[in-house]
Amino acid sequence: MTREITYAEAVCEAMSEEMRRDPDVFFMGEDIGVYNGAFGVSKGMIQEFGEERVRETPISETAYVGAAVGAAMMGMRPIVELMFSDFMAVCWDQIANEASKVRFMLGGAVKVPMVLRTASGGGTGAAAQHSQSLENLYCHIPGLKVVVPSTAFDAKGLLKAAIRDDNPVIFLEQKKLYRVKGLVPEEDYAIPLGVADVKREGADVTVVTYGRMVQMSLEVAEKLAAEGVGVEVIDVRSLVPLDRETIIASVMKTKRAVIVHEAVQFSGFGAEVAAMLADSEAFFHLDAPIKRVGAYYTPIPFNPILEASIFPTPERIEAAIRETL
Repeated sequence: MTREITYAEAVCEAMSEEMRRDPDVFFMGEDIGVYNGAFGVSKGMIQEFGEERVRETPISETAYVGAAVGAAMMGMRPIVELMFSDFMAVCWDQIANEASKVRFMLGGAVKVPMVLRTASGGGTGAAAQHSQSLENLYCHIPGLKVVVPSTAFDAKGLLKAAIRDDNPVIFLEQKKLYRVKGLVPEEDYAIPLGVADVKREGADVTVVTYGRMVQMSLEVAEKLAAEGVGVEVIDVRSLVPLDRETIIASVMKTKRAVIVHEAVQFSGFGAEVAAMLADSEAFFHLDAPIKRVGAYYTPIPFNPILEASIFPTPERIEAAIRETL
């Protein structure tokens, strides 16, 4: 049976179902119990699972992320919530130098099956220290997997796969998506990491994107369809591992590529995708230069008008597509 629920409810369902399925799974973070987390994602979980498995932590990301790494090494499967992805700067050593490397350094004798969930992105007036999209930092660290779901369906299926994975997974939930509804099955399902999704097929240009930019790109694709322009929209979903084959095949078909993400464009994930395409068979099929659309290179303003002005918009995405055509 399929019903319509919010992105936040889909995340909560995934965590709850996995905790019922596996007693080694537990949840930890700041204000995730009675307060239900900063964005209300964990509503009802402490009432069902109790304080032993929904563990309130001190305001010390260094301490509780480090504790999660240790718990994972000892056979537990922690789900860790950071209120904002920006706070990963506080516990970067635990993520980049411990969680990501322990399995390699010990020759596979120890696994680190943990998920670090966090709210990413702007658009909510949370200003420069609570609004960043830092996914490219995590992608640069070998040993971490990085996931950015764009829909409620994907959020639930990808989170289940992440929880069952034996490696540390950074699970980025863009905060503007939490209240967006989508169709989600009640039945158990998981979406494999490393598999992109073609959200819309088209023959004239490929848009490679993820997170809340997927909906924006689909909006532009719908508009251009009325003019006879076929825009193929690929939702990467999993940045690491990356589904190179789907992206390359699409660009070879359409002969044009536009890469869209909310993160700062300079040195963003789009640069990696562009380089991958330039170094693949797709390069020889291109009829136009690869275009990127990302946020401008500036700290994110608190003022809502200024904030909105730095992020990609449908108008900027449309302009990039028209340039390639």
